[in-house]
Amino acid sequence: MLLTLLTFDKTLFLWCNRFQHQPVLMRFFRLVSRTGDGYLYALLAVLVWWAKPAHASDFVITGLLAFLIEIPLFITLKKSIRRDRPCVGIEGALSTIVPADKFSLPSGHSAAAFVMAGVIAGFYPLLALPALLWAGLIGVSRVMLGVHYPSDIIAGAALGLSCALLAFSLPL
Repeated sequence: MLLTLLTFDKTLFLWCNRFQHQPVLMRFFRLVSRTGDGYLYALLAVLVWWAKPAHASDFVITGLLAFLIEIPLFITLKKSIRRDRPCVGIEGALSTIVPADKFSLPSGHSAAAFVMAGVIAGFYPLLALPALLWAGLIGVSRVMLGVHYPSDIIAGAALGLSCALLAFSLPL
């Protein structure tokens, strides 16, 4: 069963990786990926704080708590699992960008994007679908750019949403 999942993971990655020679598509996915670098999360927190909608301070505090939970877990998992990135582990696989670290599981961009999407969804339910779609697109971008397997994205999404849920369960 595990071998079948790993084979599917590699096959899906390779299918996505064949688009590396499409410059317009790769520019789009680089731009999407950059929205998950962290700057936008900080900017969003500042804008929410400044605009003072209902629950603005709770939104910012819950987001900070979720990231305080997610970041150490993400780092620990990456260092423990030590899965090579597909552009290293698969001969002939291409990467459009240089990743920030050596290992791929879980995807940090996906984890952070789903933390943010989970917090947005929890406070502003009308924005849940766009936030989750945006987080999912960040995950897809990481596969398309050649630095993650699809399962890395799924693991990052699960980690991020779990951390957001945990942050909501903590008393403020």
